[in-house]
Amino acid sequence: MNDLRRNLAPFSAEVWSEIDDEAKRVLKLHLAARKLVDFNGPLGWGTSAIDIGWTKALQEAPAAAVSAHLRLPQPLVELRAPFTMAMKDIRAIERGAKDADLGPVVDAAKAIARAEDHAVFHGFAAAGIKGIVQASAEATVSLSGDYLKYPASVLEATEKLRAAGIDGPYGIALGPRCHAGLLRTLTPAGVPILDHVRKLLDGPIVWAPAVDGAVVLSLRGDDFELTVGRDMSVGYRYHTADAVELYIEESITFRPLTPEAAVPLVYGKAK
Repeated sequence: MNDLRRNLAPFSAEVWSEIDDEAKRVLKLHLAARKLVDFNGPLGWGTSAIDIGWTKALQEAPAAAVSAHLRLPQPLVELRAPFTMAMKDIRAIERGAKDADLGPVVDAAKAIARAEDHAVFHGFAAAGIKGIVQASAEATVSLSGDYLKYPASVLEATEKLRAAGIDGPYGIALGPRCHAGLLRTLTPAGVPILDHVRKLLDGPIVWAPAVDGAVVLSLRGDDFELTVGRDMSVGYRYHTADAVELYIEESITFRPLTPEAAVPLVYGKAK
């Protein structure tokens, strides 16, 4: 933990506790993928890559009658969301204030949570990560703005999973547009459409701010793996007389091991 340089920050352990607690609260709310995929780790800050079991044949042989295959790792990517705390708020916390401005912590936690979830669901090509929506694109089900038809789309998704031999339980990650639409739309009998969707699934309905559309996926396990080296941690950068520069950091990678275990629900796509 020394590389986080927390011991150099110009404030007490009580302030660190306040910042950590606020970051954890926001991350718990906004991190969606962790509620639906397998979690591997934390493996530690020193972990740079994971073994994936594949090799690449080398054209150059090390000696006569000897072949060579290079083992292929998958690297972890470091994600960091910086933020600035005003010194006046830090001093207020040390004096026991309950209304200090922790907005910068909240914003940074939201940002890094969105980055992680976007990598899991929509991929991060620069880091060698293929997201669930990309990997499972062949099974895509289309969505429209008519949320009365939403249960039919979810039912089609679960039927595709069963037809592919993928057991449940099944959960769903709902992007902001889908989540809001399902909450606001009622059947002629006055029942929220979200209740009908819930009856079609035997797993969780998860609000997922980073998702465009929705994803229905199996929660049976061993299909989607999020690997974490360092889990979400708050570190210190530097300070001035008026402010302290901090950050939230993690290292991750993701693998869609069984793409058939998910069905993306996407606006404007043909079935």
